[in-house]
Amino acid sequence: MKEAQLLTPVVTAFDVEGNLDKQANKNIYDFLINGGIDGLVIMGSTGEFFSMQYSQKLELIDLVVDHVKNRTKVFIGTACMSTEETIALSNYAISAGADGVMIISPYYFALSDESIEYYYDHIAGEVKGDIYLYNFPARTGHDLSPEVTLNLLRKHENIKGYKDTVTDMAHTRKLIQIVQSEYPDFMIYSGFDENFAHNILSGGNGCIGGLSNVYPEIFSEWVKAINAKNLEKVAAIQKIVNKMMELYDIGNPFIPITKKAMMIRGVALQEFCQKPFIIPNQKQTELIESLLIEIDGLMDKQ
Repeated sequence: MKEAQLLTPVVTAFDVEGNLDKQANKNIYDFLINGGIDGLVIMGSTGEFFSMQYSQKLELIDLVVDHVKNRTKVFIGTACMSTEETIALSNYAISAGADGVMIISPYYFALSDESIEYYYDHIAGEVKGDIYLYNFPARTGHDLSPEVTLNLLRKHENIKGYKDTVTDMAHTRKLIQIVQSEYPDFMIYSGFDENFAHNILSGGNGCIGGLSNVYPEIFSEWVKAINAKNLEKVAAIQKIVNKMMELYDIGNPFIPITKKAMMIRGVALQEFCQKPFIIPNQKQTELIESLLIEIDGLMDKQ
């Protein structure tokens, strides 16, 4: 069984006008690092990369690298709507000191396997650092297959890992079996929190899950438990995370819900998101508060 890792796809803090809230973002990074998270993924889907201005992305890269100062790993989501901007932003992140970049394939049109491979093939040849592939079929309309992944790995040594954001662990398990049979050190993470333990037991490397924004200490304990082969504790935390998954059902999209839950837990940030995301209403806030009380109760019983 491999050493487990849990990375956080970090929320991005904004002010009421949509500008970066620098201090709030620093507060978030410190909260996650102090909670024991293995690494930060900045400007993933949870970080609202898709609605940020390019200048904001540059600003946030500089902010996180300078503030974290190697206290944990920092990966940057650098996917843009053009290949050229993706390459430029990736190389900016690498030169700034990021440990790697995570790149989702182009969205809006469903792409053929040939187009997906062509896209990543070009990018990997131009980016001067480590790349992590990001598969999210529900958002892109296409799937990054194990076969295409293998083709890319055979050509590019700087492709180091893969985030598989699918609910079906059978998809991730097949990816692990096919790709790691030839590249055993290739990192494969699940994108949904509840699949963390299943991922590790299937030969993967862990999870990049958004709920760790809210309870980093629980996910850190989960990592320690599975690395210590303490299956009783792994199972106990699985039950807590299963309950925590209900946060995703309170609002769609879940990002404003996550920010509100963090605020209730005492993290100093504001609840604002980029338009068109709407801050939680009173009923949603009450549901969040009620659910956090239940989660805290389960934690106390550990």
